[in-house]
Amino acid sequence: MLSFLSPDIVLVLLLLGIFAGTMAGLLGVGGGLIIVPALVFMFEHWGFSASYLTQMAVATSLGTIIFTSISSVYSHHRHGLVDWKLVLHLGVGISLGAVAGAFIASQLVGNVLRLMFGVFALMVAVQMFFSLKPKARISLPGALGQGISGVFIAAISSIFGIGGGSLTVPLLTFFGLEMKQSVAVSAACGFPIALFAVLGFLWTGQGLEDLPRGSVGYLYLPALLIISVGSVLAAPFGARLAYRLPAEKLMRIFSLFLSIVGLRLIVSS
Repeated sequence: MLSFLSPDIVLVLLLLGIFAGTMAGLLGVGGGLIIVPALVFMFEHWGFSASYLTQMAVATSLGTIIFTSISSVYSHHRHGLVDWKLVLHLGVGISLGAVAGAFIASQLVGNVLRLMFGVFALMVAVQMFFSLKPKARISLPGALGQGISGVFIAAISSIFGIGGGSLTVPLLTFFGLEMKQSVAVSAACGFPIALFAVLGFLWTGQGLEDLPRGSVGYLYLPALLIISVGSVLAAPFGARLAYRLPAEKLMRIFSLFLSIVGLRLIVSS
């Protein structure tokens, strides 16, 4: 069991945050798709209990999203792209769905949750590689429909430790919103998804035995804070690179990387 953080471990966590932040800024890929599998493998190597290490990886990833989403939301808000009324309606459902998702994740066997994340990662990789994007089919539903959509998005996001962009953007595009506005609303929704999911994991993780030092419920605070620092610092750099590098080709390369990670998680489960 890991009892302290050595300088090399701090460096690895910082580099993980930098990589996740850069990819988020460059490709718009949520950091959770990178952070969760990385932490699963790290926690396993450090000797954390197999019965809850996947839940810890998911909860810790969501904790980092609380910090990293703030700057993204502010940037979209400055450009006037955030429909705050829509965010509010989605947020009502998000608050319920995120807590429910955290409860569901806490009840799953660790290997089952790992298998589910691996399958989810493969699905996202296929979507990214082939650039599958839904076309507008129906108009945006009313407040009740938006709230139900928020429940769906937040529940799945909190189970997999992501900010919800891979779900929110396609859904809002399906409802007829322009891509830029869908991305902006998705970014704004990432904060409440992460916040309420973390509260859920704090609640469900109380009373666990044999937790590593520095844990609060399912959250491993040292990793959360170090990764957040790296991610927040690197995200603007990734955003600047997006204007200089071939994002479409990089997206396909990252999708192949994500496929390997997904398969690794499935096999190891």
